[in-house]
Amino acid sequence: MTQHDILRLGHQGDGIAEGPLFAPLTLPGETVSGTVEGDRLRDVRILAPSEHRVAPPCRHFKACGGCQLMHASDDFVAGWKQDIVIRALSAQGIEAAFRPIATSPAQSRRRATFSARRTKKGAMAGFHGRASGVIVEIPDCHLLHPDLLAARPLAEALAALGGSRKGEVSVQITLSEDGLDVLARGGKPLDRALEVALAELAGQQRIARLVWEDEPIAMRTPPGQRFDGIRVVPPPGAFLQATAHGQAVLTAAMIEAVGGAGHVADLFAGCGTFALPLARGAEVHAVEGEAAMLRALDGGWRKAEGLKKVTTEARDLFRNPLLPQELERYDALVLDPPRAGAEAQVRQIAESKVPVLGFVSCNPVTFARDAAVLRAGGYLLDWVQVVDQFRWSSHIELAARFSRAHI
Repeated sequence: MTQHDILRLGHQGDGIAEGPLFAPLTLPGETVSGTVEGDRLRDVRILAPSEHRVAPPCRHFKACGGCQLMHASDDFVAGWKQDIVIRALSAQGIEAAFRPIATSPAQSRRRATFSARRTKKGAMAGFHGRASGVIVEIPDCHLLHPDLLAARPLAEALAALGGSRKGEVSVQITLSEDGLDVLARGGKPLDRALEVALAELAGQQRIARLVWEDEPIAMRTPPGQRFDGIRVVPPPGAFLQATAHGQAVLTAAMIEAVGGAGHVADLFAGCGTFALPLARGAEVHAVEGEAAMLRALDGGWRKAEGLKKVTTEARDLFRNPLLPQELERYDALVLDPPRAGAEAQVRQIAESKVPVLGFVSCNPVTFARDAAVLRAGGYLLDWVQVVDQFRWSSHIELAARFSRAHI
Protein backbone atom coordinates (compact mmCIF):
# COMPACT_ATOMS: atom_id res chain seq x y z
CA MET A 1 0.00 0.00 0.00
CA THR A 2 1.17 3.51 -0.78
CA GLN A 3 0.35 6.89 0.78
CA HIS A 4 -1.34 9.72 -1.10
CA ASP A 5 -2.76 13.20 -0.50
CA ILE A 6 -6.24 13.92 -1.87
CA LEU A 7 -6.11 17.15 -3.83
CA ARG A 8 -9.68 17.65 -5.03
CA LEU A 9 -12.95 15.92 -5.89
CA GLY A 10 -13.81 14.83 -9.42
CA HIS A 11 -17.21 15.39 -11.02
CA GLN A 12 -18.32 11.90 -9.93
CA GLY A 13 -17.48 12.60 -6.29
CA ASP A 14 -14.27 10.53 -6.06
CA GLY A 15 -11.21 12.05 -4.43
CA ILE A 16 -8.32 12.69 -6.79
CA ALA A 17 -4.66 12.33 -5.85
CA GLU A 18 -1.62 13.14 -7.96
CA GLY A 19 -1.38 10.91 -11.02
CA PRO A 20 -4.30 11.31 -11.31
CA LEU A 21 -5.47 8.53 -9.02
CA PHE A 22 -9.14 8.25 -8.09
CA ALA A 23 -9.97 7.28 -4.51
CA PRO A 24 -13.65 6.69 -3.65
CA LEU A 25 -15.14 8.03 -0.41
CA THR A 26 -12.27 10.46 0.25
CA LEU A 27 -12.20 14.25 0.59
CA PRO A 28 -9.77 17.02 -0.35
CA GLY A 29 -7.03 17.55 2.25
CA GLU A 30 -7.07 13.94 3.44
CA THR A 31 -4.05 11.69 3.56
CA VAL A 32 -4.89 8.13 2.61
CA SER A 33 -3.24 4.83 1.85
CA GLY A 34 -4.29 2.27 -0.71
CA THR A 35 -3.29 -0.14 -3.43
CA VAL A 36 -2.86 1.32 -6.91
CA GLU A 37 -4.80 -0.52 -9.64
CA GLY A 38 -4.61 1.38 -12.91
CA ASP A 39 -5.89 4.88 -12.18
CA ARG A 40 -7.71 3.93 -8.96
CA LEU A 41 -6.85 3.34 -5.33
CA ARG A 42 -8.30 0.19 -3.78
CA ASP A 43 -8.63 -0.76 -0.11
CA VAL A 44 -8.42 2.89 0.87
CA ARG A 45 -7.65 3.76 4.49
CA ILE A 46 -8.02 7.28 5.86
CA LEU A 47 -4.81 8.26 7.67
CA ALA A 48 -5.61 11.95 8.25
CA PRO A 49 -9.31 12.83 7.86
CA SER A 50 -10.68 16.10 6.55
CA GLU A 51 -12.44 18.48 8.92
CA HIS A 52 -15.43 18.12 6.59
CA ARG A 53 -15.71 14.35 7.07
CA VAL A 54 -18.84 13.19 8.91
CA ALA A 55 -20.28 9.85 9.90
CA PRO A 56 -22.67 8.73 7.11
CA PRO A 57 -26.21 8.60 8.53
CA CYS A 58 -27.16 5.58 6.39
CA ARG A 59 -25.84 2.12 7.25
CA HIS A 60 -25.97 1.13 3.58
CA PHE A 61 -23.65 3.90 2.40
CA LYS A 62 -20.40 1.99 1.93
CA ALA A 63 -22.01 -0.84 -0.03
CA CYS A 64 -24.73 1.02 -1.93
CA GLY A 65 -23.90 3.03 -5.01
CA GLY A 66 -26.89 5.34 -4.72
CA CYS A 67 -25.06 8.09 -2.82
CA GLN A 68 -21.50 9.30 -3.35
CA LEU A 69 -21.05 12.09 -0.78
CA MET A 70 -22.74 11.07 2.45
CA HIS A 71 -19.33 11.11 4.20
CA ALA A 72 -19.03 14.89 3.68
CA SER A 73 -20.73 17.69 5.62
CA ASP A 74 -23.73 19.41 4.06
CA ASP A 75 -21.85 22.72 3.88
CA PHE A 76 -18.95 21.07 2.04
CA VAL A 77 -21.23 19.37 -0.48
CA ALA A 78 -23.14 22.59 -1.11
CA GLY A 79 -19.93 24.52 -1.69
CA TRP A 80 -18.48 21.80 -3.91
CA LYS A 81 -21.56 21.65 -6.12
CA GLN A 82 -21.69 25.40 -6.51
CA ASP A 83 -17.97 25.47 -7.29
CA ILE A 84 -18.43 22.95 -10.10
CA VAL A 85 -20.90 25.33 -11.76
CA ILE A 86 -18.59 28.31 -11.17
CA ARG A 87 -15.66 26.45 -12.76
CA ALA A 88 -17.75 25.28 -15.73
CA LEU A 89 -18.78 28.88 -16.43
CA SER A 90 -15.25 30.16 -15.82
CA ALA A 91 -13.94 27.75 -18.47
CA GLN A 92 -16.17 29.65 -20.92
CA GLY A 93 -15.00 33.02 -19.60
CA ILE A 94 -18.29 33.71 -17.79
CA GLU A 95 -18.83 35.12 -14.31
CA ALA A 96 -22.21 35.14 -12.62
CA ALA A 97 -24.00 36.16 -9.44
CA PHE A 98 -24.94 33.07 -7.44
CA ARG A 99 -27.93 32.77 -5.17
CA PRO A 100 -27.83 30.46 -2.14
CA ILE A 101 -28.07 26.77 -2.97
CA ALA A 102 -31.40 25.05 -2.30
CA THR A 103 -31.00 21.49 -1.01
CA SER A 104 -33.89 19.05 -0.78
CA PRO A 105 -34.32 17.40 2.63
CA ALA A 106 -33.47 13.81 3.40
CA GLN A 107 -36.15 11.19 2.73
CA SER A 108 -37.80 13.31 0.06
CA ARG A 109 -37.11 11.48 -3.22
CA ARG A 110 -40.48 10.60 -4.74
CA ARG A 111 -39.22 8.34 -7.52
CA ALA A 112 -36.75 5.47 -7.61
CA THR A 113 -35.77 2.77 -10.05
CA PHE A 114 -35.15 -0.42 -8.11
CA SER A 115 -33.07 -3.24 -9.54
CA ALA A 116 -34.79 -6.53 -8.71
CA ARG A 117 -33.89 -10.16 -9.27
CA ARG A 118 -35.32 -13.58 -8.51
CA THR A 119 -33.34 -15.65 -6.03
CA LYS A 120 -33.49 -19.22 -4.76
CA LYS A 121 -35.53 -18.06 -1.78
CA GLY A 122 -37.74 -15.54 -3.59
CA ALA A 123 -36.48 -12.18 -4.81
CA MET A 124 -34.42 -9.16 -3.80
CA ALA A 125 -34.59 -5.47 -4.74
CA GLY A 126 -32.42 -2.45 -4.11
CA PHE A 127 -29.75 -0.39 -5.82
CA HIS A 128 -26.54 -1.48 -7.48
CA GLY A 129 -23.48 -1.55 -5.28
CA ARG A 130 -20.68 0.95 -5.63
CA ALA A 131 -18.99 0.36 -9.02
CA SER A 132 -20.71 -3.01 -9.09
CA GLY A 133 -23.56 -4.87 -10.74
CA VAL A 134 -24.45 -6.53 -7.43
CA ILE A 135 -27.82 -5.55 -5.97
CA VAL A 136 -27.65 -4.09 -2.47
CA GLU A 137 -30.86 -4.17 -0.44
CA ILE A 138 -31.55 -0.81 1.22
CA PRO A 139 -34.33 -1.23 3.83
CA ASP A 140 -33.12 1.83 5.81
CA CYS A 141 -32.37 4.20 2.89
CA HIS A 142 -32.17 7.85 4.02
CA LEU A 143 -32.72 9.24 0.54
CA LEU A 144 -36.17 7.91 -0.41
CA HIS A 145 -39.47 9.19 0.89
CA PRO A 146 -40.75 6.70 3.51
CA ASP A 147 -43.75 5.80 1.34
CA LEU A 148 -41.45 5.05 -1.57
CA LEU A 149 -39.08 3.02 0.56
CA ALA A 150 -42.06 1.02 1.83
CA ALA A 151 -42.77 0.05 -1.80
CA ARG A 152 -39.45 -1.80 -2.22
CA PRO A 153 -41.09 -5.19 -1.45
CA LEU A 154 -43.39 -4.54 -4.41
CA ALA A 155 -40.32 -4.54 -6.68
CA GLU A 156 -39.36 -7.90 -5.17
CA ALA A 157 -42.84 -9.27 -5.80
CA LEU A 158 -42.73 -8.17 -9.43
CA ALA A 159 -39.34 -9.83 -9.91
CA ALA A 160 -40.63 -13.02 -8.30
CA LEU A 161 -43.55 -13.11 -10.74
CA GLY A 162 -41.91 -11.95 -13.94
CA GLY A 163 -38.16 -12.00 -13.49
CA SER A 164 -35.57 -14.59 -14.30
CA ARG A 165 -32.60 -15.83 -12.31
CA LYS A 166 -30.31 -14.67 -15.12
CA GLY A 167 -31.45 -11.06 -15.48
CA GLU A 168 -32.73 -8.07 -13.59
CA VAL A 169 -36.09 -6.38 -13.65
CA SER A 170 -35.92 -2.59 -13.55
CA VAL A 171 -38.86 -1.32 -11.48
CA GLN A 172 -39.52 2.41 -11.54
CA ILE A 173 -41.89 3.45 -8.76
CA THR A 174 -43.22 6.99 -8.47
CA LEU A 175 -45.33 8.39 -5.68
CA SER A 176 -48.50 10.04 -6.93
CA GLU A 177 -51.37 11.61 -5.07
CA ASP A 178 -53.41 8.53 -5.98
CA GLY A 179 -50.95 5.81 -5.00
CA LEU A 180 -47.99 4.08 -6.61
CA ASP A 181 -47.26 4.56 -10.31
CA VAL A 182 -45.20 1.55 -11.42
CA LEU A 183 -43.31 0.77 -14.63
CA ALA A 184 -41.36 -2.49 -14.91
CA ARG A 185 -38.88 -3.35 -17.65
CA GLY A 186 -36.53 -6.22 -18.39
CA GLY A 187 -38.73 -9.08 -17.24
CA LYS A 188 -40.24 -12.04 -19.03
CA PRO A 189 -42.33 -11.50 -22.16
CA LEU A 190 -45.92 -10.91 -21.20
CA ASP A 191 -48.29 -13.86 -21.65
CA ARG A 192 -51.80 -14.43 -20.36
CA ALA A 193 -50.73 -16.19 -17.17
CA LEU A 194 -48.25 -13.46 -16.26
CA GLU A 195 -50.74 -10.74 -17.09
CA VAL A 196 -53.32 -12.29 -14.74
CA ALA A 197 -50.76 -12.69 -11.96
CA LEU A 198 -49.56 -9.09 -12.33
CA ALA A 199 -53.11 -7.76 -12.33
CA GLU A 200 -53.88 -9.70 -9.14
CA LEU A 201 -50.75 -8.27 -7.49
CA ALA A 202 -51.73 -4.74 -8.55
CA GLY A 203 -55.15 -5.23 -6.96
CA GLN A 204 -53.73 -6.63 -3.74
CA GLN A 205 -51.20 -3.78 -3.41
CA ARG A 206 -53.70 -1.10 -4.47
CA ILE A 207 -51.32 0.18 -7.14
CA ALA A 208 -52.66 3.21 -9.00
CA ARG A 209 -51.09 2.12 -12.30
CA LEU A 210 -48.95 -0.82 -13.37
CA VAL A 211 -47.24 -1.05 -16.77
CA TRP A 212 -45.10 -4.04 -17.84
CA GLU A 213 -42.67 -2.95 -20.53
CA ASP A 214 -45.05 -0.84 -22.63
CA GLU A 215 -48.18 -2.87 -21.86
CA PRO A 216 -50.72 -1.44 -19.38
CA ILE A 217 -51.64 -4.12 -16.83
CA ALA A 218 -53.86 -2.31 -14.37
CA MET A 219 -55.11 1.19 -13.57
CA ARG A 220 -57.07 1.49 -10.36
CA THR A 221 -57.08 5.26 -10.76
CA PRO A 222 -55.06 7.66 -12.93
CA PRO A 223 -51.91 8.59 -10.97
CA GLY A 224 -51.89 12.37 -10.70
CA GLN A 225 -49.09 14.84 -10.01
CA ARG A 226 -49.51 18.49 -9.02
CA PHE A 227 -47.66 21.32 -10.71
CA ASP A 228 -48.29 24.32 -8.47
CA GLY A 229 -51.63 22.77 -7.55
CA ILE A 230 -52.59 21.92 -11.15
CA ARG A 231 -53.33 18.21 -11.59
CA VAL A 232 -51.69 16.30 -14.45
CA VAL A 233 -51.57 12.56 -15.16
CA PRO A 234 -48.16 11.92 -16.80
CA PRO A 235 -47.65 8.97 -19.14
CA PRO A 236 -45.76 5.97 -17.71
CA GLY A 237 -42.09 6.76 -17.10
CA ALA A 238 -42.45 10.46 -17.95
CA PHE A 239 -39.86 12.87 -16.61
CA LEU A 240 -40.65 14.33 -13.19
CA GLN A 241 -38.51 16.44 -10.90
CA ALA A 242 -36.94 14.21 -8.25
CA THR A 243 -38.45 15.91 -5.19
CA ALA A 244 -41.46 18.12 -4.56
CA HIS A 245 -39.08 20.59 -2.90
CA GLY A 246 -36.85 20.76 -5.98
CA GLN A 247 -39.85 21.20 -8.25
CA ALA A 248 -41.14 24.09 -6.13
CA VAL A 249 -37.76 25.86 -6.10
CA LEU A 250 -37.27 25.52 -9.85
CA THR A 251 -40.84 26.62 -10.56
CA ALA A 252 -40.46 29.72 -8.41
CA ALA A 253 -37.18 30.51 -10.16
CA MET A 254 -38.76 30.27 -13.62
CA ILE A 255 -41.76 32.38 -12.62
CA GLU A 256 -39.39 35.03 -11.30
CA ALA A 257 -37.12 34.78 -14.36
CA VAL A 258 -39.84 35.58 -16.89
CA GLY A 259 -41.42 38.24 -14.67
CA GLY A 260 -44.58 39.78 -16.03
CA ALA A 261 -44.24 38.40 -19.56
CA GLY A 262 -47.56 38.06 -21.35
CA HIS A 263 -46.55 35.42 -23.91
CA VAL A 264 -44.08 32.66 -22.97
CA ALA A 265 -42.70 29.70 -24.90
CA ASP A 266 -41.76 26.72 -22.72
CA LEU A 267 -39.24 24.63 -24.65
CA PHE A 268 -38.62 21.00 -23.64
CA ALA A 269 -41.87 21.43 -21.72
CA GLY A 270 -42.44 17.84 -20.62
CA CYS A 271 -45.82 17.40 -18.94
CA GLY A 272 -46.09 21.05 -17.92
CA THR A 273 -43.93 21.40 -14.81
CA PHE A 274 -43.36 25.07 -15.69
CA ALA A 275 -45.87 25.71 -18.49
CA LEU A 276 -48.95 25.23 -16.32
CA PRO A 277 -47.83 27.38 -13.35
CA LEU A 278 -46.70 30.07 -15.81
CA ALA A 279 -50.19 30.01 -17.35
CA ARG A 280 -51.57 31.62 -14.22
CA GLY A 281 -50.15 34.89 -15.53
CA ALA A 282 -49.21 34.40 -19.18
CA GLU A 283 -50.30 32.71 -22.37
CA VAL A 284 -47.93 29.76 -22.88
CA HIS A 285 -46.85 27.76 -25.91
CA ALA A 286 -45.41 24.42 -24.76
CA VAL A 287 -43.01 22.62 -27.12
CA GLU A 288 -41.88 19.06 -26.44
CA GLY A 289 -40.66 16.11 -28.48
CA GLU A 290 -42.87 13.48 -26.81
CA ALA A 291 -46.50 13.76 -27.87
CA ALA A 292 -47.73 11.69 -24.92
CA MET A 293 -46.36 14.22 -22.46
CA LEU A 294 -48.02 17.06 -24.33
CA ARG A 295 -51.35 15.23 -24.20
CA ALA A 296 -50.95 15.00 -20.43
CA LEU A 297 -50.11 18.71 -20.25
CA ASP A 298 -53.09 19.65 -22.40
CA GLY A 299 -55.40 17.47 -20.31
CA GLY A 300 -54.21 19.19 -17.14
CA TRP A 301 -54.77 22.63 -18.64
CA ARG A 302 -58.29 21.82 -19.88
CA LYS A 303 -59.41 20.59 -16.46
CA ALA A 304 -57.82 23.44 -14.49
CA GLU A 305 -59.55 26.70 -13.66
CA GLY A 306 -58.21 30.22 -13.93
CA LEU A 307 -55.38 29.55 -16.39
CA LYS A 308 -54.64 31.54 -19.50
CA LYS A 309 -54.40 29.90 -22.90
CA VAL A 310 -51.88 27.06 -23.29
CA THR A 311 -51.06 25.65 -26.71
CA THR A 312 -48.84 22.66 -27.44
CA GLU A 313 -46.53 21.61 -30.25
CA ALA A 314 -44.80 18.24 -30.68
CA ARG A 315 -41.37 19.08 -32.09
CA ASP A 316 -37.83 17.73 -31.95
CA LEU A 317 -35.92 20.78 -30.75
CA PHE A 318 -32.58 19.11 -31.39
CA ARG A 319 -33.22 18.61 -35.10
CA ASN A 320 -35.85 21.27 -35.66
CA PRO A 321 -35.39 24.17 -33.23
CA LEU A 322 -37.67 27.18 -33.24
CA LEU A 323 -36.20 29.80 -35.55
CA PRO A 324 -35.67 33.48 -34.62
CA GLN A 325 -38.77 34.65 -36.51
CA GLU A 326 -40.85 32.06 -34.60
CA LEU A 327 -39.34 33.02 -31.25
CA GLU A 328 -39.91 36.74 -31.55
CA ARG A 329 -43.64 36.47 -30.98
CA TYR A 330 -42.84 35.70 -27.30
CA ASP A 331 -41.91 38.03 -24.45
CA ALA A 332 -39.93 35.35 -22.66
CA LEU A 333 -38.68 31.78 -22.99
CA VAL A 334 -38.20 28.91 -20.56
CA LEU A 335 -35.83 26.02 -21.36
CA ASP A 336 -35.39 22.76 -19.45
CA PRO A 337 -33.37 20.50 -21.77
CA PRO A 338 -31.92 17.07 -20.95
CA ARG A 339 -28.26 16.56 -20.05
CA ALA A 340 -27.12 17.13 -23.63
CA GLY A 341 -28.23 20.74 -23.33
CA ALA A 342 -29.97 22.78 -26.01
CA GLU A 343 -27.17 23.79 -28.37
CA ALA A 344 -29.18 23.88 -31.60
CA GLN A 345 -32.08 25.77 -30.00
CA VAL A 346 -29.80 28.16 -28.12
CA ARG A 347 -28.07 29.18 -31.36
CA GLN A 348 -31.44 30.25 -32.73
CA ILE A 349 -32.32 32.11 -29.53
CA ALA A 350 -29.01 33.97 -29.70
CA GLU A 351 -30.08 35.35 -33.10
CA SER A 352 -33.51 36.37 -31.85
CA LYS A 353 -34.68 39.46 -29.96
CA VAL A 354 -36.46 37.67 -27.13
CA PRO A 355 -35.71 39.83 -24.07
CA VAL A 356 -35.74 37.27 -21.24
CA LEU A 357 -34.86 33.60 -20.85
CA GLY A 358 -35.28 31.25 -17.87
CA PHE A 359 -32.99 28.22 -18.08
CA VAL A 360 -33.06 24.99 -16.04
CA SER A 361 -30.14 22.59 -16.48
CA CYS A 362 -29.01 19.26 -15.04
CA ASN A 363 -25.50 19.46 -16.54
CA PRO A 364 -23.18 22.39 -15.64
CA VAL A 365 -20.85 21.69 -18.58
CA THR A 366 -23.50 21.84 -21.31
CA PHE A 367 -25.16 24.76 -19.51
CA ALA A 368 -21.90 26.72 -19.60
CA ARG A 369 -21.48 25.88 -23.29
CA ASP A 370 -25.00 27.12 -24.05
CA ALA A 371 -24.50 30.19 -21.85
CA ALA A 372 -21.43 31.13 -23.89
CA VAL A 373 -23.51 31.02 -27.08
CA LEU A 374 -26.19 33.21 -25.52
CA ARG A 375 -23.61 35.68 -24.22
CA ALA A 376 -21.99 35.92 -27.66
CA GLY A 377 -25.49 36.73 -28.99
CA GLY A 378 -25.91 39.63 -26.61
CA TYR A 379 -27.46 38.08 -23.51
CA LEU A 380 -26.37 38.73 -19.94
CA LEU A 381 -26.40 35.97 -17.31
CA ASP A 382 -28.26 37.73 -14.50
CA TRP A 383 -28.13 35.03 -11.81
CA VAL A 384 -27.66 31.33 -11.15
CA GLN A 385 -29.13 29.18 -8.40
CA VAL A 386 -27.86 25.66 -7.77
CA VAL A 387 -30.66 23.27 -6.78
CA ASP A 388 -29.59 20.05 -5.07
CA GLN A 389 -32.55 17.69 -5.22
CA PHE A 390 -30.22 14.70 -5.63
CA ARG A 391 -28.90 14.95 -2.09
CA TRP A 392 -25.60 13.17 -1.32
CA SER A 393 -25.01 12.47 -5.01
CA SER A 394 -22.68 14.10 -7.52
CA HIS A 395 -25.67 15.20 -9.63
CA ILE A 396 -26.17 18.97 -9.95
CA GLU A 397 -29.12 21.01 -11.19
CA LEU A 398 -29.47 24.75 -11.55
CA ALA A 399 -31.81 27.54 -12.54
CA ALA A 400 -30.67 30.73 -14.28
CA ARG A 401 -31.96 33.91 -15.86
CA PHE A 402 -30.64 35.55 -19.02
CA SER A 403 -31.67 38.94 -20.37
CA ARG A 404 -30.70 40.88 -23.46
CA ALA A 405 -28.14 43.62 -22.91
CA HIS A 406 -29.84 45.63 -25.67
CA ILE A 407 -33.34 44.99 -26.93
